[in-house]
Amino acid sequence: MELKDILSRCDHTLLRVDAGSAEIRAICDQAIKYGCASVCIPPCHVKGARAYVGARMKVCTVIGFPNGYMTTAVKAFEAADAVRNGADEIDMVINLAMVKDGCWGDVADDIAAVRRACEGRVLQVILECCLLTEDEKRALCRIVSDSGADYIKTSTGFSTGGATREDVRLLRSCCAEHVKVKAAGGIKTLTDAEDFINLGADRLGTSRIVKLAMELENAPDAPQENY
Repeated sequence: MELKDILSRCDHTLLRVDAGSAEIRAICDQAIKYGCASVCIPPCHVKGARAYVGARMKVCTVIGFPNGYMTTAVKAFEAADAVRNGADEIDMVINLAMVKDGCWGDVADDIAAVRRACEGRVLQVILECCLLTEDEKRALCRIVSDSGADYIKTSTGFSTGGATREDVRLLRSCCAEHVKVKAAGGIKTLTDAEDFINLGADRLGTSRIVKLAMELENAPDAPQENY
């Protein structure tokens, strides 16, 4: 798989709590240069990033992040605010307490409220697979498939583990065909990226792949046309 094809599936991500506007502009520049799918940034930076990139790059942001335990009303407000500020895509974190209590109807309602608040935008639902049992993952695949969401996402990258090959395979096999899979967290190598794509991930949430592309581009005798 060519590097440019991998990069086209990457949401170039910067979600550090201390990331300033200069860093956000820098990753926007990188995402545009390397043909990424989007930049994924904190909500407070969405308005500025939208003004900076214009129509050159899609802007993704996170809702209920990283813990997911905000009330449904707060998540819906966050999503609506992000859309007003110019977000093209919304990544929301599920309420894990509802999952552990087996309150599946409440989980579905939580996702549905965010779906309504960001109608017309791409919605990605983050499960945090490292904290879930296989039965819980399977149940969430069914709920996300019925929710109208566009993607199911493995991880926030802020918990005890990130994407695994086993989880990507499971999500792809258990979700309806119209739901795409996003692998995020711990994607460090081109082999990781290619494996996740081959297992069924349509998107990758990572900052490392662009950094690898930059390193390869700056290497002696690098074939520039590959980037």
